[in-house]
Amino acid sequence: MDKLHWTKDIFGSKLELREDGNLIGNIRWENMLSSRAQAMINGKLFVLNREFFLSKLEIYDANDQSLLGMVMINLFNPRSDVVINGKCFGLEIQNFWQSRWSWKFNGTEIITYTSNEFITKEKGEIELFTTLNDDTEILILLGLFVRNQFVLLMLLLLFIAILIIV
Repeated sequence: MDKLHWTKDIFGSKLELREDGNLIGNIRWENMLSSRAQAMINGKLFVLNREFFLSKLEIYDANDQSLLGMVMINLFNPRSDVVINGKCFGLEIQNFWQSRWSWKFNGTEIITYTSNEFITKEKGEIELFTTLNDDTEILILLGLFVRNQFVLLMLLLLFIAILIIV
């Protein structure tokens, strides 16, 4: 089982992904609220895109712009599917605070994410229960992108609640 670690400033636009302390990937947004991001993992470049209000997230090969995967997110359903290279993977958000989520293949967890320290910096751990390959690299990036979009939505809802109270 391999373990990766990720960090991101709560209001930052860059997420870093490390293995054994070495930088192996990142996701960079134009700004904190951007719906598009550039990503890199193990030297491969990707583009991540979110449609309006979080419903559809896509990942593209940055070189030829081919769509590699798309996941539909429903805030009221903690499970979503994505097809990559003809294989169906299931994303499961395991709690309301988005601090644990995973990708499954044939009902078995293959990637799990945990996050903590939500005050000034987000950080977490990714456990791989399968080999690191093209499919898992895409899933790792998509899982982190999904989490970031949920955090943005939670911050937006908090901001709206504060405005209503004040």
